[in-house]
Amino acid sequence: MSHYQIAVVVGSLRKDSFNRKLAYSLVKLAPPEFSFKQVQISDLPLYNQDDDANQAESVKRLKSEVRAAHALLFVTAEYNRSIPGVLKNAIDHASRPYGQNAWAGKPAGVIGASIGAVGTALAQQHLRNVLAYLDVPVLGQPEAFIHAKEGLFDEAGNIGADSKQFLQNWMDQYVAWVKKHVD
Repeated sequence: MSHYQIAVVVGSLRKDSFNRKLAYSLVKLAPPEFSFKQVQISDLPLYNQDDDANQAESVKRLKSEVRAAHALLFVTAEYNRSIPGVLKNAIDHASRPYGQNAWAGKPAGVIGASIGAVGTALAQQHLRNVLAYLDVPVLGQPEAFIHAKEGLFDEAGNIGADSKQFLQNWMDQYVAWVKKHVD
């Protein structure tokens, strides 16, 4: 395959989110045949099974964008030792109604940043559990629990010098994972 379209799902709505910054800067480490599109999840209604037969336009858009992608990149915050509700809501919407799971079979990477010393380790583990059930093959190694501290990003918003090699290695492994599952 000569071009790979990646749907990026950022599990934070905050304007100055570390994870949004991480998503923007991380994709700069990918090779040119990879293109990334952040899918919008902020306008999704709360998931209600009663709405499965008449999904909101924002839900239809999300499902269409996920289906159009070759692979997925989840960049998640950690709220109360788990994934943010807005991320779980998006996952539920795009996996329903039963039998119409837009996520299925798409290789994914999971990463996240937090001000806590263990990064987003628990949120990532919970997300991996959910994705496993949804038939999403997730890159297992290397894990990347990013401690959001001074120097993570440089003045231009790129990955800082101290973290660049580690995150470049993560991106290289993610690229290989996607190619293994898509080609």
